[in-house]
Amino acid sequence: MAQTIEETYNYKVIRQFAIMTIVWGVVGMAVGVYIAAELTWPWLNNIIDVPYFTFSRLRPLHTNAVIFAFGGSALFATSYYVVQRTCNVRLISDKLAAFTFWGWQLVIVLAAITLPLGITQSKEYAELEWPIDILIAVVWIVYAIVFFGTIAKRRVKHIYVANWFYGAFIITIAMLHIFNNLAVPVSMWKSYSAYAGVQDAMVQWWYGHNAVGFFLTAGFLGMMYYFVPKQAERPVYSYRLSIVHFWALIFTYIWAGPHHLHYTALPDWTQSLGMAMSLILLAPSWGGMINGIMTLSGAWEKLRSDPILRFLIVSVSFYGMSTFEGPMMAIKTVNALSHYTDWTIGHVHSGALGWVALISMGSLYYLIPRVFGRKLYSLKLVELHFWTATIGIVLYICAMWVSGITQGLMWRAVNPDGTLTYSFVESVQAMHPYYLTRWLGGMFFLFGMLVMAYNIFKTVTSTNEMEINDRIPTVAAH
Repeated sequence: MAQTIEETYNYKVIRQFAIMTIVWGVVGMAVGVYIAAELTWPWLNNIIDVPYFTFSRLRPLHTNAVIFAFGGSALFATSYYVVQRTCNVRLISDKLAAFTFWGWQLVIVLAAITLPLGITQSKEYAELEWPIDILIAVVWIVYAIVFFGTIAKRRVKHIYVANWFYGAFIITIAMLHIFNNLAVPVSMWKSYSAYAGVQDAMVQWWYGHNAVGFFLTAGFLGMMYYFVPKQAERPVYSYRLSIVHFWALIFTYIWAGPHHLHYTALPDWTQSLGMAMSLILLAPSWGGMINGIMTLSGAWEKLRSDPILRFLIVSVSFYGMSTFEGPMMAIKTVNALSHYTDWTIGHVHSGALGWVALISMGSLYYLIPRVFGRKLYSLKLVELHFWTATIGIVLYICAMWVSGITQGLMWRAVNPDGTLTYSFVESVQAMHPYYLTRWLGGMFFLFGMLVMAYNIFKTVTSTNEMEINDRIPTVAAH
């Protein structure tokens, strides 16, 4: 016997997060382009005689804006969309979902105020001080209640694999955030870490690399497993492989952090363990990448005519490239050359721009017309965005690869008598053309983001309606 439920999905919170993803993307990338200009033309650091616009103050603002404001908002929007559509139920609580939106935006605004003021814990990706950390923890726990509560009341027995990745990302980020930010407050805006010395460094990079592994990888793999099949109109290439991908990835990624601390005071066995786990990570990462790309089997011709699908598939290709490069850089002998150089910056941005940003953009191009009920304004603008973004990424990461390898070689070059061949200043001078190329790549990428913002603005304000099915499907009663 079938039953009908007169209930629609909660699209309001998805619309809010989707629009703010684009807003924060423009803001975060604009700050990134500006600080790239400050490295290219250092006099920009002193153009205004105040400290708030220097590279040292704006760089953590850039990373927090693109990771947590842009990336975080994309994760909230897509996870709320996917969990409702795959579970055939409305979010468990509209009020709690609204709290996660406004709470997350408050976190971002507080970050935008405190970081330029120099209020910071000085921990990579965890700069925010203790009052904001508490707010993040509260918002995140409410997010977990909404997400898992929705899964608990699902009307289908199966839990689709995208929700596995979203769920793992939510649980792990909560654990990482809470334990890495344990601190002793000494004033309203100053605290000291509960850990000391090398233990503090180890906990920080256990957090730091898994912010990459779970926030910037597992959550976005949830996007891949939903939006690639949807846009391609093909089933996932191998559902069995997706499950193997999930379990192998989450069991291995959590151990990879020590590779950030090669040649430091961290015990040698810990460094080696981090290196070994990083190398093992190559297998599940490439398994997932192959699964995403091979979903197009029998539909490769769609890449010619569908720029949205191109965003999604090229992003998965960058995922494969980044997850090959990362394990290679974790090898101690390679790391001896690459550590502290721009090669690391190139690697991070091949993942952040090529994987995270492109899959977010492709997912939003699919999602926004459906949650607003409007036809996408222009596929030609999507095409323009794709090519400007791709050109920008290639310019950026190639410049940083060459810059980083050059730095590593110049720093280790010695004369026959054992003295250094080059001074540090000479290595900085040699970087200038590569820094200029990086800034140019950033300009291309930012231009593409502005094109997307215009396209989406015209989409949501148009009267060109798109027929959407937001009614919860009728299912057989069990």
